[in-house]
Amino acid sequence: MTTTRTQVAIVGAGPSGLLLGQLLHKAGIDAVIVERVSGEYVLGRIRAGILEQVCIDLMDEAGVGQRMHQEGLVHGGIEMLYGGQRHRVDLNKYSGGKNVMVYGQTELTRDLMDARQSVGLKTVYEVSNTAVHDFDSAKPYVTYEKDGQQHRIDCDFIAGCDGFHGVCRASAPRGAIREYEKVYPFGWLGLLSDTPPVNDELIYVNSPRGFALCSQRSKTRSRYYLQVPLTDKVEEWTDDAFWQELKLRLDEEGRDKLVTGPSLEKSIAPLRSFVTEPMRFGRMFLAGDAGHIVPPTGAKGLNLAATDVKYLFDAIVEFYKDKSEAGIDDYSRKCLGRIWRAERFSWWFTQLMHRFSHDEKITAKFQNAELDYLMHSEAGLTTIAENYVGLPLDFGR
Repeated sequence: MTTTRTQVAIVGAGPSGLLLGQLLHKAGIDAVIVERVSGEYVLGRIRAGILEQVCIDLMDEAGVGQRMHQEGLVHGGIEMLYGGQRHRVDLNKYSGGKNVMVYGQTELTRDLMDARQSVGLKTVYEVSNTAVHDFDSAKPYVTYEKDGQQHRIDCDFIAGCDGFHGVCRASAPRGAIREYEKVYPFGWLGLLSDTPPVNDELIYVNSPRGFALCSQRSKTRSRYYLQVPLTDKVEEWTDDAFWQELKLRLDEEGRDKLVTGPSLEKSIAPLRSFVTEPMRFGRMFLAGDAGHIVPPTGAKGLNLAATDVKYLFDAIVEFYKDKSEAGIDDYSRKCLGRIWRAERFSWWFTQLMHRFSHDEKITAKFQNAELDYLMHSEAGLTTIAENYVGLPLDFGR
């Protein structure tokens, strides 16, 4: 077995692990990242594309924001389509001047990978049998296998950035962990295409046929979603069937402007609300999907992961530079306060926009009445805008 020594062992080379690693490097703190799959597989995962300001700021702090600012699309509003009519939510106006940016998670991940590789920082891909050890002590370590060889990383801290199915949360003592979960009775069928977006801003659709979302990755690449039953299989959906169903859920303007084309990728994602409490177990910390999952309706998953990374990075820097464990001790509380607010918004927005099989007729009436209130109320528009762009980091303190 080969043994190496680092200050922080990061399990998982998704955006949260890579962002944490880059921030630590900028602060002069050593970190090694291990990842179960290949770098190409990581980049092949199609995920979120809406960045809040906290995520944008962290990319800048990590020194990898140049391409994001060149190619990202700043959005100051979203459109809500219900009852056959569109209504615009002016995010900038009702959130005190804030916007969001459209920049695909794949591109963000690529920027972080390239930066890490350019300075020769260690990321080990395609490892197996990863395990975390002694994280309840001052000398935790990580073991893994690579090319038939056993490896060990001695460290001061373990960052569990390895996702919902990762080893870190699964290794926490069952008596010390609480998990909260809600599984929704539908999924999102997503299609990516090299076609111009149907609209300059995102359109969230509440339709009698089910929810739809018209999103984008650039001015020439679009991402569309349809609410579908969990029993549906992606192979059952041809491109033509997808486009036809999307048209049925759009308004006349949307149908007229929609440009269709062959799909680059199609997939069905289930929807889930999930939170782990606490987020810290001794010297091991959960971040991103390892600790929480949100329905994609509110565009919070990547942004919550970025907030976790910020709190963890600040705590680790404080530990090494100020010899203080205050940030470490407070990590879980700070994360969970923000997580539950975002979980609430994502749950509420999902309930508001989707069709549910139980009590469908009366629920649809409730939804339309609430949407009508929200779109014609300063308080309602402010509620959507403030939550959508992301509540301040110091909210509620």
